[in-house]
Amino acid sequence: MDEKTIVNDVLEESKARLTCYQNAISETANMELRQTLKQLRDNIESFQYELFKVACSLGYYMPVEPATPKQMQTVKKQIENL
Repeated sequence: MDEKTIVNDVLEESKARLTCYQNAISETANMELRQTLKQLRDNIESFQYELFKVACSLGYYMPVEPATPKQMQTVKKQIENL
């Protein structure tokens, strides 16, 4: 397996773990456990972002084009209307 594949696999796994932690946090009533899960989520989020930056700099991962101000405003309005 080449480096690019490994980096992309780790990025995908990190995103999946973030989703799992977020689901667990939202379903946990025990505040101590909730704080522990938040800390783990935050650590993975930081790791994922650092790896994302490395992957982009090496050309391994190409993010979508940034949204225009008009697109951001449209999404903001949609979210506010939920």
